[in-house]
Amino acid sequence: MRKPSPAKQKTVAAKAVQKADPKRSFKTGWFEKAAKKAGITDVELCDAIKEAMVGQAEDLGGGVWKKRLNKNMDRSIILAKGGTSWIYVYLFSKSDRANIDDDELKEFKKLATHYGRITNDQLNALVMARELTEICNDSDHKKTT
Repeated sequence: MRKPSPAKQKTVAAKAVQKADPKRSFKTGWFEKAAKKAGITDVELCDAIKEAMVGQAEDLGGGVWKKRLNKNMDRSIILAKGGTSWIYVYLFSKSDRANIDDDELKEFKKLATHYGRITNDQLNALVMARELTEICNDSDHKKTT
């Protein structure tokens, strides 16, 4: 069987991203400040979630994902809540550090477990308390900043 051309692979990947439905995606207050400083928009964050859903992110295990942002200048840590919610929690510049360390990964996995147990009502309460900001819901970009 012949392998599809790179152009064909890009087209298939693009269609998969268009079909991906991130359900609900959030960012923490800390992440929101860091992303604003780095010039990363909510639209870029929602697009990155769609890409992560089709395998275009590094799965670090335990519901923790690493995704490149900002034209590959920054790295984000995203926590996945059972495939229904995604939460941006950490951002770092590629020029500042190569990766997170093992202890940080262990803590992110604990946090992912915690977020995995909370209900939608609890997520809504965190949004109301401004602990989290919802950035996209069912592929609808809520913000453009």
